[in-house]
Amino acid sequence: MENNLNYHISEQFNQELEGIRSKLLAIGNLVENQINDAIKVITSGNIEFAKSIIRQDKIIDEKSVDLDRACTQIIAIRQPVAFDLRLVITVMRVVNELEIIGNLAKNIALKAIQLSDISDKASVYAELDCLSALVKNMLHRALEAFSEMNIEDILTITRQNKSVDFEYNAYSNKLISQTLENSFNVQNILDVLWVAKALERIGDHTCTISEYLIYMKTGQTIRQYLDCNQEG
Repeated sequence: MENNLNYHISEQFNQELEGIRSKLLAIGNLVENQINDAIKVITSGNIEFAKSIIRQDKIIDEKSVDLDRACTQIIAIRQPVAFDLRLVITVMRVVNELEIIGNLAKNIALKAIQLSDISDKASVYAELDCLSALVKNMLHRALEAFSEMNIEDILTITRQNKSVDFEYNAYSNKLISQTLENSFNVQNILDVLWVAKALERIGDHTCTISEYLIYMKTGQTIRQYLDCNQEG
């Protein structure tokens, strides 16, 4: 299986493929920072910082459109095949997932504005920090796998999503118990639950990214890849 992009007779084609790869990684870095900043805003209640995160989402959207246009142009002009075609298709799919994740981070920042008046943040957000750390680690490792064109760690990333689901369910149950005990504002509970669910969804979208990377490197679906590697 091909492991790099620098093997074409056309140097221009090499540069175009490297260009879309670099652009995707740059968008991934922006999205990673956006998630990290959104969680900081939740725990700090800094409304002005939240607004800057919301504005940054437009930059991610614009870069995503530009990347999608570049991929479409490569397909139309170069008519790539085999690994090259899978790479371009994967970039287009992954950037869509990153755009969705960026939107979720933006909406977390919007929720942070609504939650800025919570006084006892430490008791409410302790588990949220743990959940966000798991999700951020998953996304970082997936983007790293794409950067290195190496999927050896991909199945570990997808399995990590089970830990995300476990943390989300445990945190949700705790928040619901607080609501039943009338120890916390119900609307705030619902908003925090939404944030937790957004993080859980980011984990799901990261799993989808990982599946696209398997397709890129092997041409197989996740099920085919698992069967070939005797994973269950």
